[in-house]
Amino acid sequence: MAVIAENHFQFILEVGILIFASVFFTLNLAPISLSIVTLLALILSVGFTLIFGIDLLMLILSLGHNEFTHPFGSIALLTVITGFASLKIMEKSGVNTKKLKTFFIGIVILITIFGGFMHRSFLLLWMLGLFIGFLIISKSFREKALLSIKQITMFLGVGICAFIALEVVSEILRMEIFSPLVRIGRIEENSLTSIKMVLNNTYLIGHNPDSTYWQSAGLGFADGYISLPMNLILMFGLPLPLFFGLLVTKKDQIDYFLPGTMGYSYDFGYLGLVVLIAFTIITLLVGLKLLTIYRRKRERNNKMYLGREVLLIGSLTAFITQAIIGLFVSNRSINGIALITFLFLASMVLAHAVSIKHE
Repeated sequence: MAVIAENHFQFILEVGILIFASVFFTLNLAPISLSIVTLLALILSVGFTLIFGIDLLMLILSLGHNEFTHPFGSIALLTVITGFASLKIMEKSGVNTKKLKTFFIGIVILITIFGGFMHRSFLLLWMLGLFIGFLIISKSFREKALLSIKQITMFLGVGICAFIALEVVSEILRMEIFSPLVRIGRIEENSLTSIKMVLNNTYLIGHNPDSTYWQSAGLGFADGYISLPMNLILMFGLPLPLFFGLLVTKKDQIDYFLPGTMGYSYDFGYLGLVVLIAFTIITLLVGLKLLTIYRRKRERNNKMYLGREVLLIGSLTAFITQAIIGLFVSNRSINGIALITFLFLASMVLAHAVSIKHE
């Protein structure tokens, strides 16, 4: 493979290698105590709350917005679940965590409101992520599982109420951008055509070049439907095909109206999709295995890995949630800047498998 990426696939691999190397060294060289991880979770959760809130305010005031929920939504989930996992360990040690728990609950409520108004897919990711996170925490500390009818009904009820509230607000403010029904209608209108286009033009490796926006000039593989951020590509001056100003037209047939399974299979072929799913499953299994090892150490009164354990709980939760939403609901949740986030979360899980001894 050339040092300078010649297509989007090569660029994704190169950036992924850099991310993994950086996270592996950082996570295994830096001191990761429970207090440091908890403090970082507090600071970052507040930071994400402010970012999402300011972005929503700019949208309401028609001053432009950045949709930070796409790239940072799963990382915000990482910080919050890490914080709750830290509180659980503190509770087991006899520490009074009532005020901190109230603080994190307030953060969850604010992020739900700000992020939910900004994007419906984020609201789905957020609610699913909280459910998965609390389930992993309960299993890690051998508590009663959250899979009771009451708990499931509560999460579903909150989600339904949130979507109803969004529709009501969109009607009151006359802003269709808040309406879940408008978004669902657009997906229904465009998804069937997009699915047919993908299924009829996808090969084992790559796709039919004539079916792309570039048509005969298409590469037939890694044409940019799955890519890293455009600004990153431009910064390095890479000669890769890019989409400009094509919202709800060409690229969005795949990027917006289809799940990631369709997007990745089209741009990289069915073999590319198999590799992505295999990578996701391996990361999941490794993460669960490492959590079991950390739990055994904690139960043997080894306190050296408490910070790493809660960080892994948060990272694994965010990774699983983003994988589910990105692969099976919205390709945009695992594409562009969100793809960097996905690679980062995967490295945050797998880095725990490496142990560097300190002299």
